[in-house]
Amino acid sequence: MPEIIFNGPAGRLEGRYTHSKTPGAPLALVLHPHPEQGGSMNNRVTHAMFQTMVQRGFSTLRFNFRGVGRSQGAFDRGEGELSDAAAALDWIQDLNPNAPHVWVAGFSFGAWIGMQLLMRRPEIRGFISVAPPANIYDFTFLAPCPSSGLIIHGSRDSIVPESAVEKLVQRLRAQRGIKIDYRVIDEASHFFNNHVDFLVANMHDHMNSIGGGTKVQVELSEAA
Repeated sequence: MPEIIFNGPAGRLEGRYTHSKTPGAPLALVLHPHPEQGGSMNNRVTHAMFQTMVQRGFSTLRFNFRGVGRSQGAFDRGEGELSDAAAALDWIQDLNPNAPHVWVAGFSFGAWIGMQLLMRRPEIRGFISVAPPANIYDFTFLAPCPSSGLIIHGSRDSIVPESAVEKLVQRLRAQRGIKIDYRVIDEASHFFNNHVDFLVANMHDHMNSIGGGTKVQVELSEAA
């Protein structure tokens, strides 16, 4: 999992990249939670999502938004961070010009950024949004949402109420041609304490069902 440094709109960005052993593998970009609330690419949930995509055979990149870790710049309330994500996607695509498609996966603030990137980059085929902060940020830009995907939330999330995410899911499901796989993990908090394995199992189960990368056997009932 080599450390990489690439150029972003506000200076150098720090990341970790794993290249797939499969020729012509799809790409995955993983986005971390809020920079001003301790979020980084080494966040436990973000790291688990990264490892999941690597296990499925994706060439996978996670990175620190501007002002986090060794990434240059300062927090920009989402606008700059979206530009950082676009630069990260450019970097991984330049390295893998024959990749067939891209997935974007984000946790909390990173889910909000990822969904915005989805609207701007048609090469993104699918998304995974974990604990999207639908009560904090406006998601109405998803009109229409250009891709189907997975949304995962915890039933005991005290930061983002489940009701707010349910409303987002219902709006997306009302759009023609869009399939939203919405999974609520029982007893899980916003940070999925003691439930990260179950989060990963649900990611694998969803991607197994749609043919996303290498199939991974998983038992949801044993993953909690």
